[in-house]
Amino acid sequence: MRQHPFEFPHYVIERVMAKRGRIRVFDHFDPTRTALIVIDMQRFYVEEVETAQSIVPNINRVADTLRDKGGIVVWACMTAGQEGQSLWPVYHDNFFSEAKGARHRDQLTEGSPGHEIWPDLDVRDADLVVYKHRFSAFTSGPPDLDSLLRDRGIENVIICGTATNFCCETSARDAMMLDYRVVMVSDGNAARYDEDHIVGLTTVFQSFGDVLTTDQVCNDLLTA
Repeated sequence: MRQHPFEFPHYVIERVMAKRGRIRVFDHFDPTRTALIVIDMQRFYVEEVETAQSIVPNINRVADTLRDKGGIVVWACMTAGQEGQSLWPVYHDNFFSEAKGARHRDQLTEGSPGHEIWPDLDVRDADLVVYKHRFSAFTSGPPDLDSLLRDRGIENVIICGTATNFCCETSARDAMMLDYRVVMVSDGNAARYDEDHIVGLTTVFQSFGDVLTTDQVCNDLLTA
């Protein structure tokens, strides 16, 4: 199954080194103060995108590692419609054709097949499942994800999911601006196109958080 190729452009590495003098911002996350937030891994987004399906084993691995070390896993899913009405009319009315806007709204309505979490993902009873109505997991509710995390003593956020350059990048930006320490997982995020994936990760890497592989997260970031 095809995965995104990924390497930071040389100019980005040069800019980051000139800015902060090191590649990584964070050497270690206390797992007990860390949440994995999995963004929009629902049938509507995953079914027709091979790269989104390819990251499922990596998401499950990060989730297992974090649970075993005392952290929490949050599944943040999009709900775009309710009883045939859009929950984000400015988006549906202006950024879609009428037919595509209705499909997005209806397939991301609770009870629709597209709204379901992708079946190969390992969702546990102790995990949190929250539903959002905007790109970012931190700007819409209820529930208020920020409050849920603060109440559990969470200081660090790991982002996986789809699409890298839409809901995942937006959630990472908002988390950092709420003073969470943020990591995006390069092979735990996916977009429809390779270029979109690279742009999303590159933006976060420059000013919003670290970008690490699944191996780096599980074997380094979350170990003492």
